[in-house]
Amino acid sequence: MEIKAADVAKLRKMTGAGMMDCKKALIEADGDYDKAQDIIRERGKLVAAKRADRSATEGVVVSKIVGQKGYMLCLACETDFVAKNSEFSATANEILDIAIAADAADLEALNAVAADGRTVADKVTEKSGQTGEKVELVYYAKIEAPMCVTYIHTNHKLGTLIGFNKEIGMEVAKDVAMQAAAMAPISISREDCDPAVIEHERSIGREQARLDGKPEAMLDKIAEGKVNKFLTENTLLSQPLVKNNKLSVGAYIKQDDPQATVVAYKRFSLND
Repeated sequence: MEIKAADVAKLRKMTGAGMMDCKKALIEADGDYDKAQDIIRERGKLVAAKRADRSATEGVVVSKIVGQKGYMLCLACETDFVAKNSEFSATANEILDIAIAADAADLEALNAVAADGRTVADKVTEKSGQTGEKVELVYYAKIEAPMCVTYIHTNHKLGTLIGFNKEIGMEVAKDVAMQAAAMAPISISREDCDPAVIEHERSIGREQARLDGKPEAMLDKIAEGKVNKFLTENTLLSQPLVKNNKLSVGAYIKQDDPQATVVAYKRFSLND
């Protein structure tokens, strides 16, 4: 049967698949749209299965602030060529909009959300079929706070979400989001740092002091000093501000508002 350009365009709109893939599917399905969609989905599953052992180290990080909530996700693929394709970015943003509409709690919940008769997991699998590469939704997070800001680095492989306990100046808020992107703090503050991480650093500090020949009675004090240094350098509010290292990030925020602080923080990088 004759497959018209309008039919191909219609299927492409329904599936997001390439024009030639849509035409082939319609020919194979004798013009039946439902069958053609199934064919495209099955091809996506086949590609995904074949590429399962590949590494998806490229991709895009996208984010959005909606009211007092912030959302961020990363759609990953195998090559920079695919990652820089506008349609790939459009798919990442489409999934982000689905996440926002559903207010998905986590990555597992987002993958299960259905839109247009397909789950997000299905959409990701179909993207594998369209690109011929392994495609994965590798990260998703959301925060909620009285003020939320986001920063996406220019390479679109790194992003942060920061939540504040109250409204502050946007320039200050953006500086904090960029600080988190650049310096990769492990937590907001000393108080919410994983105790296991602190104990690990304490053990390293004690062992280093022992190897340096320090007296046994001094090991704990030396180790504690190293832990304090580590926490100063690696927790967001204690870190020296990149744009003025005479100020900590916490002090910089309080210059804008003495009652303000960070209450939520998420960071993701494809390069980590």
